[in-house]
Amino acid sequence: DVQLQASGGGLVQAGGSLRLSCAASGFVLDDYTIGWFRQAPGKEREGVSYISSSDGSTYYEDSVKGRFTISSDSAKNTVYLQMNSLRSEDTASYYCASYVESIYFPDTPVHFGQGTQVTVSS
Repeated sequence: DVQLQASGGGLVQAGGSLRLSCAASGFVLDDYTIGWFRQAPGKEREGVSYISSSDGSTYYEDSVKGRFTISSDSAKNTVYLQMNSLRSEDTASYYCASYVESIYFPDTPVHFGQGTQVTVSS
């Protein structure tokens, strides 16, 4: 089975940190651009970050630049999103997804799974 599993969410105070994990099974993450998007109730999907399969380059949405870091562990077939200095506006369900190319981020994934909830209390 092809599967992407996001985990690591939780409740944290503003200024705190969380590390989200995106574990793949059934396919090799390095063959795809892997991105994180989030969605809060009543809001549109927002692309947060991706790491490109072609050259390892990374992208961050402006509001998370300097606070979030995306990384990949090929041996574990897992991508991480380290989130520091969390703010209440970061509260959302976070999803990881695979993309054929970064141009399809965030709206046209190949694979995505259930999200993980991040709640930041102020």
